[in-house]
Amino acid sequence: MPHMMDDFPLLLSTLYDHAVRIHPGREIVSVESDLSVWRSTYGDTDDRVRRLATALTGLGVEGGDAVATFAWNNLRHHELYWATANTGRVCHTLNIRLFPEQLAYIVNHAADRALFVDPGLVPLVERFADELTTVAHIVVMAATVPDTTLRNVIAYEDLIADVTPWGQWPLLDERSPMMLCYTSGTTGHPKGVAYTQRSTYLHTISGLAAFPISAHDTVLPVVPMFHAAAWGYPFAATAVGARLVYPGPDLSPPGLVELFAREQVTFAAGVPTVWTGIQQHLIEHPRADTTSIRVFLCGGSAVPRALIEWFHRERGILVQQGWGMTETNPVASVASLLPEHADLPFEEKLDRLETAGLPIAGLQVKIVDEAGEELPWDGAAFGELLIRGPWIAAEYYRDDRRDSFIDGWMRTGDVCKITPEGYIVITDRAKDVIKSGGEWISSLDLERELMAHPAVAEAAVIGVKHVKWQERPLALVVRRPGMAVTAEELLEHLGHRVVKWWLPDVIEFADELPKTGTGKSDKKVVREQYRDLLLDG
Repeated sequence: MPHMMDDFPLLLSTLYDHAVRIHPGREIVSVESDLSVWRSTYGDTDDRVRRLATALTGLGVEGGDAVATFAWNNLRHHELYWATANTGRVCHTLNIRLFPEQLAYIVNHAADRALFVDPGLVPLVERFADELTTVAHIVVMAATVPDTTLRNVIAYEDLIADVTPWGQWPLLDERSPMMLCYTSGTTGHPKGVAYTQRSTYLHTISGLAAFPISAHDTVLPVVPMFHAAAWGYPFAATAVGARLVYPGPDLSPPGLVELFAREQVTFAAGVPTVWTGIQQHLIEHPRADTTSIRVFLCGGSAVPRALIEWFHRERGILVQQGWGMTETNPVASVASLLPEHADLPFEEKLDRLETAGLPIAGLQVKIVDEAGEELPWDGAAFGELLIRGPWIAAEYYRDDRRDSFIDGWMRTGDVCKITPEGYIVITDRAKDVIKSGGEWISSLDLERELMAHPAVAEAAVIGVKHVKWQERPLALVVRRPGMAVTAEELLEHLGHRVVKWWLPDVIEFADELPKTGTGKSDKKVVREQYRDLLLDG
């Protein structure tokens, strides 16, 4: 029987080589730690990537070994992504927002052989460096090493200065790991997920089909390269030869908006708090230029409907929601509109854009009830979302916790319904659903409705103990700068949007919400603070 080259491996190096050969002059712009701007190209960066690949051997990093990165989004981080992936090493990105004890645990758990750190982050590494048992070398991602108590330190530019560039990339096993990403560890130790050559290749190609970018785009990943591979954008942008802009450490709204205008960014990706901050900045600076932007991809937590509507109305920018997890490599669905939606009123388009979206081609999803029975896609039945496919984790890295995996499916922990068209509507995290008097209340729906109020910037809703009803909702709200709103006004606002028994018993106000290491509202901190409030009352 005739066949194709079915045994040719799916390797990221083939996507990389395509970019270097076809798009050698395409620019890569990098904001450095000192906020200076470094301009390079795919062609010029290739020499540096190949020298870094050789230099890793000099550090004792062999195929299969892990290298830790502790860095913002910049050119050297980009080079590390590719030098490791192309040679069979494993890039282990460390979330700089984790606690020192968590960082020490995951570096040791991954058995990282070397640690690369941005110069501005060296003091953070000093806090846990003595706990590291496997790291033999620390590389400061700069031309020189700052004053530090760290040992066995070398500057990145010295490391790659006098080495022979790597030649042809090896034909690796497509199922070999190329990146390690750890969860933020909300319960127990953080859990690692090993992305493979095959999984990331397929995620890249299918992701480009779901939310296309091209060589005509200028892509700015606000989502950190230290979290879930920057949602795959360094790989996707390189695969199509897009111009890349890395924002470095200044992720402030003024800094980002200025970068959008100066570099004529067309596509950016980040979490809702980023776009909420930018919205506020644009309200205060209406003359700021965002005309180049066509799409903001938004993920990490639910996107307020009002935010999508505002950017569409005021700036002509599509805010497109995506959903995923560390365990899904990470993007698994995107809220794309279909051709048949083109003539719908914008309110009906919003009904789809505010969902978690349609599953990306190549993945399968289902929702199940508490007994594990599959539920219909009717937009009404809701249960836990399960997912499977070729870039979904099947286990955790060197970890025997198996609760998330059952019968070839991965349990997401998200409570969802799915519309007849296939849009996933997340109603809550399983652990966040509020059970009051035997009935379920969606904390996520309440948060969405609260954030629809013009004076509300952020909201977190939790269930707190109640003598009669078991649990009742409590809302913690952050007001927009310069705006006033009372609890009574918010209850009146909600009264027109949800059933009466869903209304929070208490609305508290705060200057900011506690955040997890990935920038989401940290509800466990809120629960700890308020869990007995109604009992005490």
